[in-house]
Amino acid sequence: MPTPTPTSPHAATDLAPRLGRTVLYQLYPQSFADGNGDGIGDLAGITARLDYLRWLGVGAVWLDPCFVSPFADAGYDVADFLTIAPRYGTNDDLAELTEEAGRRGISVLLDLVAGHTSDQHPWFTASADDPGDDRYVWSDAPVDGFEPGPGRRGGFYLPNFFPVQPALNFGYARQHPDEPWRSPVDAAGPQANRAALREIMAHWFDLGVAGFRVDMAASLVKDDPGLVETGRLWRENRDWLDATYPGRVLISEWGDPRVSVPSGFHADFFLQFGGDDDGLPLRSLWNNGAGTVQPSWGEVPSWADAEARGDAGTFVRAWEEATGAIAAAGRGGLTGLPTSNHDFTRLVAGARDAEQACAALVLTLTWPSMPSVYYGDEIGMRFVPDTPTLEGSRLNPTYDRAGSRTPMQWGDVPAGRLGPDVAESRYLPQDPDPDRPTVAAQLDDEGSVLHLVRRLAHLRTADPRLDAAADVDVLATGYPFAYVRGGTLAVVLNPGRAAVSLAVPGAARAREIEVRGHSVEGDVVHLDGHGYAVLDLA
Repeated sequence: MPTPTPTSPHAATDLAPRLGRTVLYQLYPQSFADGNGDGIGDLAGITARLDYLRWLGVGAVWLDPCFVSPFADAGYDVADFLTIAPRYGTNDDLAELTEEAGRRGISVLLDLVAGHTSDQHPWFTASADDPGDDRYVWSDAPVDGFEPGPGRRGGFYLPNFFPVQPALNFGYARQHPDEPWRSPVDAAGPQANRAALREIMAHWFDLGVAGFRVDMAASLVKDDPGLVETGRLWRENRDWLDATYPGRVLISEWGDPRVSVPSGFHADFFLQFGGDDDGLPLRSLWNNGAGTVQPSWGEVPSWADAEARGDAGTFVRAWEEATGAIAAAGRGGLTGLPTSNHDFTRLVAGARDAEQACAALVLTLTWPSMPSVYYGDEIGMRFVPDTPTLEGSRLNPTYDRAGSRTPMQWGDVPAGRLGPDVAESRYLPQDPDPDRPTVAAQLDDEGSVLHLVRRLAHLRTADPRLDAAADVDVLATGYPFAYVRGGTLAVVLNPGRAAVSLAVPGAARAREIEVRGHSVEGDVVHLDGHGYAVLDLA
């Protein structure tokens, strides 16, 4: 099932109409593939591996920030929004990437860091010297959480995350006479920043980019009860986008699609944080206490564990609430379900191995959300403990993200097999396990994790029953987790180690599409430990 190729490379920018059947692939540019041999992954390396992504069934790729930066936070501290960082290449390299990706039917999304900049951005250095500049949030007197200003104006500025990431001023929803730094949202600085967001997006849209994943999208307007003003800001941007660049998309890092998608985004991910429950829906699926862990999360058994102590019902209820809110808003849009991301533990972590993770991969690629595969999860790469802290990866003693950012494990790929030869990144040390999975080792193994993901990714694109808009009928949320897509496509999943069974109406006459460790007696589906079945009931 080949991925459809647009008639021109720029047809890939028309992503919005096909987002519901698109498999998104998140790649960390510095870790993916090294095109010039300097040890750091780059745009040339990504371009060289586009044939691999097409073969895999990817319809869109999202690149973490690749702009000029001092890299105190791995590029999320942007010093120039309009220029590619030299370690990744040039703006011309980005244009070549979008064109070559488009020829293969793949859309390219960049990461828009909307809420803050680096403290080395010219906007900030100018603001630090000019008491009349309100592009950032400044106070003349010390305020809890503010940092001392480095320039001639003195004073103190508000950071968004690390101290080197001053918050751009989009205003405060509520003012207070004792806190003069609280600009209204229609003040000059906040309005200049809103205009700058559109200028940045337009710049990259004109180079063939199909959309943006927006970092910390909920963080813009401060002290914003219900995120009313933040939602108004993004709806205005969506109106501009639809009128000026129809077909392009905005996907948010908000972690609460119930709120964010009605606020103007085409999609929002369930994440390890966000919403009233601090990301519990996603964590209840994947988080097994290994890798990146926040002490505040507590002990919550995850569904995707061999001990079978969890339940997918928490996730399903959150998905139902979000899709109901999206439908009521009347603008359309999707929830997003990621296998992992650059800030969170990979599926393979701790005691969970690649075999156990397969049920989670099947869920991601068949559930009515936008599936997002984090680079390397398609071969079962693991979270590597004790990876050296690099470029701001450590947030606290139990939350160092470096273990999810290790280099893509290509292995000894035969020359020309996946496109032009490129080197593996050396941005971080490779997984030291001598049995670590590689693309090369799985390329010709139809029973591998790689081929499972490939078959399901192509199925997702080809079968309308797997469109995010197609119906889902949930039969059970435990062990197994079972549901029927589009009326006739049954998915039955068992991440646990013990065998399970469930009656699935119509299973006796079903055609096997993707199965492991399954048998059927009458309409009862039996699954061995770590088994799964995707069955055509039609």
